[in-house]
Amino acid sequence: MTAGKNDSAGEGAAGYAAAVRLAVARFDARTPRELASRQLFLAELDRLAEAFDIDADPVHVTGSAIVLGRRGTVLHLHKRLGIWLQPGGHVDPGEAPWEAALRETREETGLPVRHPADGPVLIHLDVHPAGEHLHLDLRYLLISEDADPAPLPGESQDVRWFPLAQAAAVADDALADGISRLISVAADLQP
Repeated sequence: MTAGKNDSAGEGAAGYAAAVRLAVARFDARTPRELASRQLFLAELDRLAEAFDIDADPVHVTGSAIVLGRRGTVLHLHKRLGIWLQPGGHVDPGEAPWEAALRETREETGLPVRHPADGPVLIHLDVHPAGEHLHLDLRYLLISEDADPAPLPGESQDVRWFPLAQAAAVADDALADGISRLISVAADLQP
């Protein structure tokens, strides 16, 4: 499940795309939703010339995080959708999806987060509609210190820690498998 800069076949977006394709192909999809997402993800990565560019195609890669901390996991109440989601968003030009996951999480939660010591870990993936777009969402495991969320101005201010069992109960279908994976690895990775 590890996918980092060392896996890239070259510099920049082309290298990031190769690393992403390899990580998605190796992802151990277990549920029907994960299997379908992985299959569509791979097909779209083969089709897309600029997989990370929001303006190049309505289908694009996004980077999200499933955060683990002493208090469980952190979710934010999405301002438009009104549901509890993992932090994440679009990949900026020149940025890798695992870097986008870090940046977006810091912006949306204000938490000091980091990748595990061995580098970025793709813990979950999901393909889902987002308005007129289709997001190929890579979800990386991030570790956080025991701190209170302090999102940046303009972000949803309704951000909080959820014990893992409670997070599983509030997770939508697109996040449920990711929370289940987090629960299964939490004891080994507890910060």
